[in-house]
Amino acid sequence: MSEHGETLARIADALERLAPPAAAPTDWLSAPAYVWHGSARAVGALAAPPLALLKGIDAQKEAVVGNVARLAAGFAAHDMLLWGSRGMGKSALLRAAVLAAQNDGAGRIALVQVAPEALSSLAQLFNELAAQPRSFLVFIDDLGFEDNDSSGPRALRSWLEGGIEARPGNVRIAVTSNRRAIVPRHLSEQDDPINPRDAVDDRLALADRFGLSIGFHNCSQDDYLAIIGGYCDDFGLSWSEGEALEWSKRRGARSGRVAWQFVTELAGRAGKSL
Repeated sequence: MSEHGETLARIADALERLAPPAAAPTDWLSAPAYVWHGSARAVGALAAPPLALLKGIDAQKEAVVGNVARLAAGFAAHDMLLWGSRGMGKSALLRAAVLAAQNDGAGRIALVQVAPEALSSLAQLFNELAAQPRSFLVFIDDLGFEDNDSSGPRALRSWLEGGIEARPGNVRIAVTSNRRAIVPRHLSEQDDPINPRDAVDDRLALADRFGLSIGFHNCSQDDYLAIIGGYCDDFGLSWSEGEALEWSKRRGARSGRVAWQFVTELAGRAGKSL
């Protein structure tokens, strides 16, 4: 081999050693949950509260748990939009429902949470999941689109129903959002000079693609106190209604999240972990 050829061979060998090894194929059957960010990362344990501790959302809980159980068993199930007030347990309920289905042993199911920046790679994810002998709930948390984003909502509509890259039969999509329509709406939409309904209908069409659209609303004082009471009973914590209400006043809201923050405060004072 000539000196020039030997130099090129050494360079090629060095580059090969520097190049990262090819990623191993994802084992979609071994983990209870995954995070998708263009590639998959397995999550060893699915963190979720027991369903019994999710109080004040009984109707929502019944609908979500039943739908996830059907998906886990391989039966017909809906895509889900969980919308409404912040901190009322939308994402916690989805995690808890999947964990309950896994513990029941009624079927094989995993949760796949999609990172916001990875929405454009959903078609790749669906292609990988389609070949698996397992059901998957693909979870997009706190989804929202900007006013000038038209491609995102159209792509999601296509994935939900009717598009050539629609999600496969063993996959359902669950989205949480603070808005039912997901995309922002303005009064000016009613003043569209071409067709005052077209802009509104196009935005609502995305929400209409979900078989289950479930609203979550600010909890009452009684529900707020019941949430705290349930957690404190479970963790063996002492508490008072007066202090719980004062905690919510200082935060300007009553919600499951605020209740959990109060319970965390109580546990810390008592020298306990949660």
